Amino acid sequence: MSASTSERLGARTTAFVALSRAILNGFLRDRSSVFFSVIFPLMFLVLFGGVFSNQGQSRVDMIQVGDVALLETMDAETREDFEATFEVTESDDLDAALEEVRAGDADVAIVMDDGVLVAHYTLTDQTKAATTAGALRAFVDGANVGALAEESGADPPFAVRFSSVEDESLEVIQFVTPGLLGWAVAMSAAFGAAATLQGWRQSKLLRRLQLAPVSTRTVVAARIVVTVGIALVQMAIFVGLGVVAFGLELSGAWWMAVPLLVVGTLCFMSLGLLAGAVTKTQEGAVNAANFLVLPMAFLSGSFFPLDGAPGWLQAISLAMPLRHLNDGMIDVMVRGEGPASALLPMGILALFAVVVTLISARLFRWDST
Repeated sequence: MSASTSERLGARTTAFVALSRAILNGFLRDRSSVFFSVIFPLMFLVLFGGVFSNQGQSRVDMIQVGDVALLETMDAETREDFEATFEVTESDDLDAALEEVRAGDADVAIVMDDGVLVAHYTLTDQTKAATTAGALRAFVDGANVGALAEESGADPPFAVRFSSVEDESLEVIQFVTPGLLGWAVAMSAAFGAAATLQGWRQSKLLRRLQLAPVSTRTVVAARIVVTVGIALVQMAIFVGLGVVAFGLELSGAWWMAVPLLVVGTLCFMSLGLLAGAVTKTQEGAVNAANFLVLPMAFLSGSFFPLDGAPGWLQAISLAMPLRHLNDGMIDVMVRGEGPASALLPMGILALFAVVVTLISARLFRWDST
């Protein structure tokens, strides 16, 4: 390597480090940025960790494995009530049914075992799990009352037993943490990119950087490194607080949440760039980012499960990157799934980031006028 090449590389490294330090110092000095990136989301973590609000429920997705004698004893009216409560599909493979429940594609799988109705349910949505348990007990009790009325003195023909497809020690915090972490990272990345772009544009710093002996790639790299670093710190704080204060337990390929979070951060940085590109003031950029991220958090399962939402609303949520970030982190952090389960969400987030970044670049202007 020639001396001139070495000097240029050293100058670029020095510029990169200096820019990264300046961006980080600017973030730390901005108390509102620190508050909304770290403290404000942690308030929601504490709230959801200590209090879990019940949500209204839709029909329960049930998989019937083999013949279930309980269902055959129901009269027409009881069967109608049962079908109004449960959306039933049939299967002959118990292992496949349990995998569907574990993955969240079904709420419960039932199978008969010598007169005992065994219900395998998921803890992902504990409200729906309680609804499922109460409804099944009611139908079993009703069948027993009808049988005993016909044959007095006989033993109840049916019993019910519940078995979770996950570890029984799992708490609500297991399923709350990934969603809130996804929302916190999305908000921090989008707001930071939008505010930085507009702030530098209004202060004419963008023009000065354009004339400075620093490449655009160096500026972009510095911004990305700082934003990703903040996201990883957020993750460490969230997981640490969840483990220490609320008994959070990680399972499966939980480490895949790190690259998933990095790709998610880049995705929401692109949204922030879009907000900064289409607005003319820093306040407008932040408000635009808020307009994009906050409704997405409610529609992507960050605050509450979407199982009870109408089908059309769930379909809309699938078009939102935060839904895929949340689902991917729940799969690898809570449901115990392998590394491959994070690949599809990462691909969707990366594609979204590329498309939105290209749109933002097309709309970008060096000056606000």
